[in-house]
This record gives sequence, structure tokens and C-alpha cells, in this order.
Amino acid sequence: MKFILYNIRYGTGGKMVRKLFLPYITGYMSNTINHVKEISKFLKEENPDIVGLVEVDLGSVRHSYLNQVEVLAKELNHYNSHEVKYNNNSKFNKFPVLRKQGNAILYNEEFKGIKFHHFEQGTKTLIIELEMDKVVVFLVHLALGRKIRFKQINQLYKLIKTQTKEVIVGGDFNLMWGEEEIELFLEATGLINPNKEKLATFPSWKPKKHLDFILHSKNIQINEFRVEKIELSDHLPLILDFDVVS
Repeated sequence: MKFILYNIRYGTGGKMVRKLFLPYITGYMSNTINHVKEISKFLKEENPDIVGLVEVDLGSVRHSYLNQVEVLAKELNHYNSHEVKYNNNSKFNKFPVLRKQGNAILYNEEFKGIKFHHFEQGTKTLIIELEMDKVVVFLVHLALGRKIRFKQINQLYKLIKTQTKEVIVGGDFNLMWGEEEIELFLEATGLINPNKEKLATFPSWKPKKHLDFILHSKNIQINEFRVEKIELSDHLPLILDFDVVS
């Protein structure tokens, strides 16, 4: 199976903001129709079984009120599941555009089990859980603040330890302090990081930080892992081809 993890920055692009003073604000309201078409083209060429999308627009003015997840799923002929990334009580759900910001999973088969969990702390709290025959996939977007991020990782550990199937965890971990932040997490869960070369994923035009991760349990055999150098977002996509050996 092939799994692609991609923080697409709501389809607002990568190159277009790299020289601007406020890269996360300037260009943030750009129209995304054409750019999402380019992301769709990339995904179709890769032909993945599963796609984990971080930072998707679920139907704001940026994408002419169309849901980017549904647009991409239709192009790939995949089923999709998505949710706003804030919890129900978040103040961000009251604001236009922000209330349409979420994460999503695309899958080439009908969903047998899909669940939405939320971190107890943080602004971005959504955890998506996809259950397949032999594997459970978790999709996350962790906090920017180290203290909150530590608490989220601890909660994620508790969720993973209840699983009886093999596990894959993918997401934007925002490890600003480096990979040592998850050393204890990896040891406690037994999860493995296939990015042995510690390839950076951010920013896409000159990668310096390893923010995005796909982690897997030991009975998952890795056929290929790569970080694709494509500047359709400020993050680079991760691609994992795997089989379950248990």
C-alpha cells in the first residue's frame, strides 16, 4: 500500500510566499482553485491508496466555497473523511475561513471504521483514526508550543497503546526543538521512524526542519520511503510504500 502525508497549507502554495515578510499571513487568502489542481495532478501521478491531508480548506471563500477534500477525492476516485481541526468549543469556529480549516483522509476503499478524537489541550486538537483490516492510521497536527505539544504526544501515546492492530501515525508534528522530542514516545510505543536520513520537510523551497512524520509499528514492512521535492506547499510531502507482515 502507498500512503502519502501532505500538509498542503490550505492550497495556498509554497513558492508564492517565500520572500514575503509575513509568509503565514500574506497569501493566506489567495484563491486556491488552480493550485489545488496542481496538487491533484501530483497525487494522481503517485496513485496512493491512502492520503493524509493536513491543513485543508473545507469550503471557504479561498476555494470558491468548494470543499478541497471532496474535490481531490473525486479526482482520485477515493472515499474521503474530514473534520474541522478545532474542538466544538473553540472560538475559531466562529470566524469565516477559520471555521473551514481542517484535516482529512482519502482512501481508495469504503471506510470500515473512522473516528474523530480531540486532544484535551491545544488549538489544533483533531485526531483522525482510520481503521483498516490490519492497520490503524492516525492523522494529527500537533501544537506549535512545546509544553502543549508534549501533553498532546502523551495523549497520543495512550490512544496508540490501546490498539491491537498495527499502527501508522502521520502528521505535522511541529517539532521545533528537534527529533529528540519524540525519542521517549518512540521507545514507549515501539513505533519506528522510516526517515533514517532525517530528511527535512520545511520549508519546501529550502528544507531545514523535520516537521512532518510518518511512524509505523514493527510488523509493517517498508518497501519505500521518500520525501518528495515538490513546492506545491510550504511543506514537502512524505511517501510511504508498505506491507503488513504479521
